[in-house]
Amino acid sequence: MERYDYISIGGGSAGIASANRAAEYGAKALIIEKRDVGGTCVNRGCVPKKISWHGTMLRDQINEYGSAYGLNFTEEGPVDYPVLKANRDAYIDRIHGGYASGFKSRGTHYLAGEAKFIDNHTVEVDGVQYIAPHIAIVPGGRPRLIDLPGIDLVDTSDDFFEWETLPESVLIIGAGYVATEFAGVLNGLGVKTSQAVRHDRPLRGYDQAIIEVLVDEMKKTGIELLTESDPESIEQLADGSLRVNFKNGQHADAEKVIYAIGRTPNTDNIGLENTDVELTKSGHIKVDDYHNTNVEGLYAFGDVIGKVELTPVAIMAGRTLSDTIFNGADPYLLDYDTVPTVIFTHPAIGSIGYSEEAAKEKFGADKVKVYTSNFTPMYSAVSENRQPARFKLITQGDDEVVVGVHGIGYAVEEMMQGFAVGVRLGLTKKQFDQTIAIHPTGAEEFVTMR
Repeated sequence: MERYDYISIGGGSAGIASANRAAEYGAKALIIEKRDVGGTCVNRGCVPKKISWHGTMLRDQINEYGSAYGLNFTEEGPVDYPVLKANRDAYIDRIHGGYASGFKSRGTHYLAGEAKFIDNHTVEVDGVQYIAPHIAIVPGGRPRLIDLPGIDLVDTSDDFFEWETLPESVLIIGAGYVATEFAGVLNGLGVKTSQAVRHDRPLRGYDQAIIEVLVDEMKKTGIELLTESDPESIEQLADGSLRVNFKNGQHADAEKVIYAIGRTPNTDNIGLENTDVELTKSGHIKVDDYHNTNVEGLYAFGDVIGKVELTPVAIMAGRTLSDTIFNGADPYLLDYDTVPTVIFTHPAIGSIGYSEEAAKEKFGADKVKVYTSNFTPMYSAVSENRQPARFKLITQGDDEVVVGVHGIGYAVEEMMQGFAVGVRLGLTKKQFDQTIAIHPTGAEEFVTMR
């Protein structure tokens, strides 16, 4: 039996951030990861997704806007996808090397293998037991599949990043940010793309006025949006293509089908039944406001707690937890209501805090005031293909505290970080107005709204 001060079950962003921080304080820390160092984000999520998104944006800039700037390129051709994939994979390999260097410099121990609990503070990997007074349960999640006839025929977001070539057509099932981002990426790479959603639009949890712009742009760029379409079965046709039959009696055919309806926590095969850790009905781990489970010395954050499943959130939770355990810092209360995020759609969406709908429900409609700006970014305004932008500020109370910042449009993904600081600090609309605008930019709209 080997003893450690801190063990992280999972070597994704959450586990790495927390264990490295613990090691920086002198703790003997161990990361156990059964798959790839870096977890979902680096290997099957944020990083390869963003690189693919960059590829589609470059293609769009060349083909849609180049001529407006006097840049006359040759006729549009197909994407050399193997080149994109090879460079994407090489970049991820470099990240893996960076992790290894970071572990060595900090003294963080890393073990490749599948960890299972023996009891509350003991885990086993390949017959060897490891014990620690502090253990973080952060094994991440995986794409969720449901029991439908033919479900074995579909691909998931994990599978997409293993494709060596692109299909001629794809149907994406799901309405969340993963499904919607994939629809934009594949369409942007030249694949005939459809997206099926159960209700009237994708991304129903985001500000409705922002999503209206997205839906219009999806249709304009050729994505077929199948609304009120809940899958009933999948079958393979004689030519090898797939057909998805929907409960509304309709069907859709495509060479490949990607199922992206959400994620399942990886809590079902790590021996939690040998502990006293409590789970929710959905299989997520119950935690308090400071990511403590009901068992002293056991913690959980990241994808396994069913809150905001974003890499920076998991990193913040992990680092601040180690600050508390190993450096005596006050427990850090992570405010899940003001988490900033970007959805890498076409165009990108940025969101901080409450949507208009959620703010009115939380504070009362009479306490909420909304400011909106609709405009065409200069980037596309010089061309015939003018891409719209819409920005919103959500304020509440007599002082008009800004509780929501939302936008869709060119370069919005790079605008949101600074505004997230403002929301976090509780700035008011008046303070936004008193900020000098940077001109000419799209971001200035956030401090000039009337």
